[in-house]
Amino acid sequence: MKCQLIAEDSEILAKENKILLMGPPNVGKSVFFSALTNVHVISSNYPGTTVSYMKGTYQVGDTQYTLIDVPGTYSLAATSVAEEVAIRFMCSNPVAVLFVLNAADLEGSIKLALEVMEYEVPVVFALNLMDVAERKGFAINVNLLEQELGAPVIPTVAVKGQGLDQITKTFEQLLAAKHPAASGRACTACAGCVGCGLSGGNPGLEYWERAREIVRKVVSRTDGQPNFLDRLGDALLRPWPGLPLALLILLISLGIVVGGGKALRAVLLLPLVNQGIVPFFERLITPLNLPLVLHNILIGNYGILRISFEWILALVMPYVILFQIQFALLEDSGVLPRIAVMFDSLMRKLGVQGGSLIHIFLGFGCAVPAIIGTRTATTHKERLMVTAMVCFAIPCISQTGALISLLSAYSFWLLVATVLTGFTVFVSVALILGKFLKGNVDPLILEVPNLLVPEPKAYFKKLRVRIGQFLVEAEGPMLIAVFIAAILAETGALAGLGQLLKPVVSGWLGLPEAAVMSLILGIIRREMSVAPLLGLNLNPLQMYVGAVVSLLYLPCLSVFGIIAKEFNARTAVAITVSTTLTALFMGGLMNHLVLFVQSIF
Repeated sequence: MKCQLIAEDSEILAKENKILLMGPPNVGKSVFFSALTNVHVISSNYPGTTVSYMKGTYQVGDTQYTLIDVPGTYSLAATSVAEEVAIRFMCSNPVAVLFVLNAADLEGSIKLALEVMEYEVPVVFALNLMDVAERKGFAINVNLLEQELGAPVIPTVAVKGQGLDQITKTFEQLLAAKHPAASGRACTACAGCVGCGLSGGNPGLEYWERAREIVRKVVSRTDGQPNFLDRLGDALLRPWPGLPLALLILLISLGIVVGGGKALRAVLLLPLVNQGIVPFFERLITPLNLPLVLHNILIGNYGILRISFEWILALVMPYVILFQIQFALLEDSGVLPRIAVMFDSLMRKLGVQGGSLIHIFLGFGCAVPAIIGTRTATTHKERLMVTAMVCFAIPCISQTGALISLLSAYSFWLLVATVLTGFTVFVSVALILGKFLKGNVDPLILEVPNLLVPEPKAYFKKLRVRIGQFLVEAEGPMLIAVFIAAILAETGALAGLGQLLKPVVSGWLGLPEAAVMSLILGIIRREMSVAPLLGLNLNPLQMYVGAVVSLLYLPCLSVFGIIAKEFNARTAVAITVSTTLTALFMGGLMNHLVLFVQSIF
């Protein structure tokens, strides 16, 4: 078959000796990729984790191949960005495909496998999640499945490393012999890599019929009984008791992050910073008799060696670590997609499907992967709506931690008021965009994974990778923000900027002139818009207004960049300007509204 390659990603598409790692979402492809290439990627028990490709070196015998982790898809119909990427790779002349089948839900993955085999590329099948299939009472005749598919099938439990060596040995034999995998029939239709299918009729229906026929032949039932996790997983898909259980899980997770973060901050990190680290640097710097400005830049009230530890280590890190612990647990256990199903009807009222809730949850970690994750959405409208909703009113976890620390020190009700304000903006943005953006939002089609106890080795590797990513990607910009804060404060530039923006900062928002620091540093990292409020001795109203402005403030530079890449620069500018104006408008509105109410009573 002939396919037209798209210029984008032309280098990787043109690469020779590449093996594609393919399969439906939520089948463990990323675990295979990490194990076979030693390149660490984050695997999650919900669809859409891999929405762009990953590449690594895969040694097969004496030959090095490039293994490419292709986005997980349900079909090759090009109805989403992920499917378009998968099709482009299938059209780029790979030497072979490692296709991961879901042993616990075989029909859907076989249907996709039949589509892949239309491209007449040699295939090795990994029959993954065999332990889950056995637990659910499914017995699979692997030899018969090989005959039906016309290609090698290796039973695997990837998270435990079972079957991975056999995959490599099978590829050695397959690639040495140059023996093509048998395919059901030759592909007869391909138009510019926008989807492939059989000529005439309904190819999707024909694939499903063939997949059902194969499953009837190769799968039989055993006496396996559902365990507690199976029953809990089923319960989480029903309104009762699923909805109360989902709310309970979310409340417990939030309580662990908030309560645990505050405890870590108060008991461990603040004493460590204020009684250990900062005094150490004071004793180190003071005897040097440096010029006053340089001394203050290093260890003054806004000194780099003071606020970098107070802001980053004590204010941000405890919440980031606990959020990643909780979020990874919800991901790997399969709870998140069940929550998406439970809240689908509610999200529909906002104009998006329940599956978008997964990206919104991801946005609490960081907006960048949340926006990238919207590639799995089937319509441009939904992608843009979810991106805007995340940018307008979903704070990243480090910003959330900073807000919790500041507001809870004043009053629990200030925290509640800020959350309600953000929620109001979130709902308003969804309703406005849903009404004015052209296009449709498709119904929710989501493969609900099995409820699992996360495999410890994979779970802790994910935590290590994610926390490492935060340290690499976030700590640098935050340190730059700290340096800028020190320069502005100690050179007098902050006072000048405060005077310049006084009508907005003091007149409209009712904040001290020094709060202009928040607006400046928030451009670099959103959580840095919160940290400068620490030392301003704000009254409760000012703290609430400052928190609202910080919560709704413009996306940081990294988010601006990813919006421009995923959509275009005009969209990035439009969202940035809109969020900034919304933050300033809502902050000023709340300030004057509360003052008005106070004047009456």
